[in-house]
Amino acid sequence: MSHDARSAERPAPDSVLTDIADYALTHVIGSEAAYETAYYCLMDSLACAFQALKFPACTRLLGPVVPGATMPGGARVPGTSYELDPVMAAFNIGAMIRWLDFNDTWLAAEWGHPSDNLGAILALADYLSRRNAAQGGKPLVVRDVLTAMIKAHEIQGVTALENSFNRVGLDHVLLVRVASTAVATTMLGGTRDQVINALSNAWIDGGALRTYRHAPNTGSRKSWAAGDATSRAVRHALIALTGEMGYPSALSAKTWGFQDVLFNGKPLVYSRPFDSYVMENVLFKISFPAEFHAQTAVEAAMTLHPLVKDRLDSVTQIVIETQASGVRIIDKTGPLANPADRDHCLQYAVAVPLTFGRLTATDYEDAVAGDPRIDRLRAKMVVRENPGFTEDYLAPDKRYIGNAVQVFFSDGTTTPRVAVEVPIGHRKRRAEGVPLLVQKFEAAVAAHFTPKQTESIKKLFADRTRLEKMPVNEFVAGLVRN
Repeated sequence: MSHDARSAERPAPDSVLTDIADYALTHVIGSEAAYETAYYCLMDSLACAFQALKFPACTRLLGPVVPGATMPGGARVPGTSYELDPVMAAFNIGAMIRWLDFNDTWLAAEWGHPSDNLGAILALADYLSRRNAAQGGKPLVVRDVLTAMIKAHEIQGVTALENSFNRVGLDHVLLVRVASTAVATTMLGGTRDQVINALSNAWIDGGALRTYRHAPNTGSRKSWAAGDATSRAVRHALIALTGEMGYPSALSAKTWGFQDVLFNGKPLVYSRPFDSYVMENVLFKISFPAEFHAQTAVEAAMTLHPLVKDRLDSVTQIVIETQASGVRIIDKTGPLANPADRDHCLQYAVAVPLTFGRLTATDYEDAVAGDPRIDRLRAKMVVRENPGFTEDYLAPDKRYIGNAVQVFFSDGTTTPRVAVEVPIGHRKRRAEGVPLLVQKFEAAVAAHFTPKQTESIKKLFADRTRLEKMPVNEFVAGLVRN
């Protein structure tokens, strides 16, 4: 868009803003596959949230930001008894879902976790439904939540296809803020101009630095950054509804716009129209709470465990082949300072299953990390890019996440080279993965709720048609810790 930088005349809004706003406001989702996947995504995201409540590092961040600042009749936080304003509830829900690095994933030029957006969606849906019911109006139903999820997934995921924010040091939660802002403003009844205004402010926020995901600064902010982004989105939506102005060339303005300041002057590129592609093809983390580029490496290591467990002292080398993104993000040597550091280390994610035949969230805690065998194995690992894995990772019709592991011993023998190209949460393995996803959900519920409430929650999800018609305020009431 050409515009004289000296002129104070406001240009037309950037096409990125209008395209996202029009999609959020008017696009009709016609894909049954998208709705079915969104149903499982809702189930999986709640499972991750309930599992996170076992960890004090997560729970100490929950509740009102100021002690006592609750909101009776506001938005409830599943698995807890908190009732909060929707901004703070979005933070709580978003942080819980993301805490264990176990929710869904999207891998492209930019990676991320689209179910992070559920923080804003569920918080607002419960708040609006309770408000409407109290005023004699109609509450939202769970189908509305699924529609908002599909659209948030699409906005985040399609933006990620060709635009690599990590290449300029920005974290992917930028896209959570943008996607959640669009759907949140729409859920609140915003006009087209209000959605555009809110989106412009979301982009103007810029992006969090990725340093908290990478050595030497990896830390727990990576587990609450999505909560921060999704709550910020609700704030932008609420501000826009007051009539607060927007900034039409927030992206394209010369010198001062997002693209010139933070994206090396490059325009954002969109290679496909918004529909339901992302939800239909999203990746679920079903078996292992580990960074997704490591998922197939963990599966390979689990296969090798019986051949290695009694020969750990004889290991001389472990060769891990991975994709270029895996090398960039999670190839990490040296001391690992905390659980967040460990779950973003490919070598750690392979060493634990080779040693113990498992990888759970508690395996990132100090008690397990202190086992000297883990670091001894890490020191013997060589990580290499496999160009074929990288090619299949980037192919739009594949989106594989391949890894291979082979172990070498001091007597000259080796294990087989075990390669796994497609993780169990991939669409190609959906039939295999869905029963395990349901098991993950039911186990998370049973571990957190009483037997009576566990059975009630399982019944909520037993009939998808009935669930989709359920008012959101009734749905969330069934998820509150009694």
